[in-house]
Parts: sequence; structure tokens; C-alpha cells
Amino acid sequence: MAVERLLNALSLIFFNVSRIAVAEKKTIWMINQYASTPSTGYAGRHYYLARELVAQGHCVYVVAASFTHLLRKPVQVDRDITIETIDGVRMVWIRMPSYQHAHSKKRILNWFRFSWKLRRLVDVIPNRPDAILYSSPALIGFLGAQWLARRFDVPLIFEVRDIWPLTLVQIGGYSDRHPFIRFLQWVEDKAYRESDRVISNLKNAVEHMQSRGMDPAKFAWVPNGFSMAEVSQPEPLDPETSAQLPDGKFIVGYTGTLGVANALDTLLDAAELLKDDPEIVFVLVGGGKEKPVLQRQAREKGLKNVVFIDPIPKAQIQTMLQRFDVCFIGLAKEPLFQFGVSPNKLFDYLFSGRPVIYSIDSGAYRPVDDANCGVTVPAEDPAAIAQAVMELKSLPEAERKAMGARGHAYALEKHEYGVLATKLMSVVNEAS
Repeated sequence: MAVERLLNALSLIFFNVSRIAVAEKKTIWMINQYASTPSTGYAGRHYYLARELVAQGHCVYVVAASFTHLLRKPVQVDRDITIETIDGVRMVWIRMPSYQHAHSKKRILNWFRFSWKLRRLVDVIPNRPDAILYSSPALIGFLGAQWLARRFDVPLIFEVRDIWPLTLVQIGGYSDRHPFIRFLQWVEDKAYRESDRVISNLKNAVEHMQSRGMDPAKFAWVPNGFSMAEVSQPEPLDPETSAQLPDGKFIVGYTGTLGVANALDTLLDAAELLKDDPEIVFVLVGGGKEKPVLQRQAREKGLKNVVFIDPIPKAQIQTMLQRFDVCFIGLAKEPLFQFGVSPNKLFDYLFSGRPVIYSIDSGAYRPVDDANCGVTVPAEDPAAIAQAVMELKSLPEAERKAMGARGHAYALEKHEYGVLATKLMSVVNEAS
């Protein structure tokens, strides 16, 4: 009898432990109209977070539009809502009409279509959500996500990746009195007020949210990051690409889009200040609308210390970064950036173990200083950039390696997507 009682007790313990373990596994609906996968776009935050959450045992649906102007390869669907599983992530594609460019009126109409069609998910997705996450910048869809959260009586988490409509006013030039801007402002304020939790990849965004009436206790910072699976097995550079990199030089490198926002004209001005130093070369890897402009500026300035290299596959980025001595990241001066930034290339840089020159005015968010892995300088300041280059070049190689190693450790601790997924789940659990 004693043995039987013991076995019964053990069975009860096992049952309760199992029930607790199962209870910890949740079904999350992530709604981001602009989400993508590696085959349709540039993947990104929600795909990687979802993949890590699936690896942790959770069930994740990522709800996205079949067409946006950001997709490299729009999804071909033959019905209003299509579900497919990619790397364990259940991608839910909501069929949307195509449009020609980012400023198309059809894009705005799609915001409303997407929000309305979210109601259909009730009849299509078989797994009831334990929580719903809605991600900006498109604000209209929040209304559809809120309807779903109320329908299922589950927590609603609002994620801010770009502060709209403030961005449209400060950078886009729209009046804050424009009727549509005022409507978006109403949605934003409603989202802050009525969501259970609010997260952002912008560390200081809580300052803006408080100014709009949000309780700061709702806020959690979940930054962007990097996928260990992608950076841990880099591919070699193509021979043609490798041949363009100078040997025996101190290379200040940049990888990514060559756009106006990246303030690379400032980097060229810094290169001009250092053009008489034969040991220093600036390498810009990537493409974009500003590339021909930058190339012309380099020619006009007679900058023989600047090399432009065409875009390379993402799988080769870490290999390229290993050829740099210092990585550069910059953004134009914008008051909006005081709320923080979260550029993906920064975390690739940190993981590479190379010192970083950080030329962004991002308020209290100073990641390179926090990690002690490089030099932070004011945005759009060529003299400060040039001085930072000389400062890093003058250091012993061992000291630069130690600096880069601190950045690598910081990236693993703070920005690996497995870590970020765990942080996100803690927010979900607190909201539940």
C-alpha cells in the first residue's frame, strides 16, 4: 500500500508539473502588415522572434500582407487568407492589392483593408491566441487587432517600431492639423491608453509615449537584434569582391543601404580630411539611390582612399566585416532620433568583434558607449569622425581586439534573437 501511495503521489506530481509546463507554452498572434520571410523580403524582427519562440515550444502565427512595397518577392495567394509554415513559424498572408510606390493612395487604402480583414482570422486560424501583438508603423490595423483581442478576451501588446504620426510630421513634412494625421494621432493615443502592454525597439520612446498620456509602467524595451543561425556560418566572399579590398591598409568600413538618411556624405568629408594618410582606406559596401551621388562626390573630391563595392549576399556580411579594422554607422541629424534607434547593421557590427564608430544623435541611447566597444561622435560631424578614426588607428591591435570583443559579448547578451524572444515572452506573461 505504501508503494502504491508513493506511485500515486509521484504520478500526481508528474501530472501537475506537466500541466504547468504545458501552461507555459502559449499561442501568440503577431500582426505586422509589413512582415516578411527570407524568401519574400529581408525577413526581420518578427520572423526571427517567431522562429525563436517556436524553438522554445510556443505556437506563433505571424500575420502579414501578401503585398507591400517593401517585399522583394510578393506572396502569390489564391484566396483572401493563406497559411503556410516556414521554419515552424505559421505565416498568415492576407491578400492585398498591389500598388506602384510608397506614396500611392492605394497603400493607404490597404491599411484599412488589412485592418478590416483581420476579423476573418477568427474563422481561419485554428489555434486560439493567448496574446495578440500588433506592430506599427501602420496604425490603422491596431483597430482590427484590438477587436480580435476583445473577441478572444486576451492581452493586447502594442509595438512601436516607428513613431507615427510624429515621423510623418517631423520627417514627412505633413501638418499635424491635417485631418488624416489627426485621425492617426487618435489611433496612436488610443493604442497607448488601451493596450495591456506597450513595447518598442526604440529605448527612449517611452518619453514620447508619456507625453501622449501613457502610463510608463506599461512600457518595455525589446530592441532589434541578429540571428545566430545567420551570423555563425558566414559564407566566403566572391573572388571578385575580395579582390577589391586593399591589402595592408587600415580599413574603415560600412555595409548596407547607401541612402540619404545614412549620412554617408559626412563619411566622405571625413575621408577627405584623411586623404593624405596613405594607410587609411574607406570601404562602402552596398547599393541605394545615393550611391551614384556619393561616387560623383568622391571623384570630385579626388578621394583615392574611398572604395565602393556592390551589395553582397547577407550570408557574406560577417566575412566582409572581418576584413575591416573599424566599422562605421551614422544617421542624419533628426530630432526624432532622440527617442532611440535600432539599426540592424549595428548588431552585425558588434557581433563581428570590430570596434565601431557611432555617429548618431540618439539621446540617452548610446550602445557603443554602453558596450565600451568603440567611439561615439556627434551626427554629421566629419572632423569628429576623422578624429575617431585616428584615435582607433593609434591603438595597439590588441587593444582594438579587446574593444571588439566587448562589443561581441554585448551583442550576445543583449541582442541575440533567442534572448530577445525570452524577453518578449516575459512581457506576454506579465500581461496575461
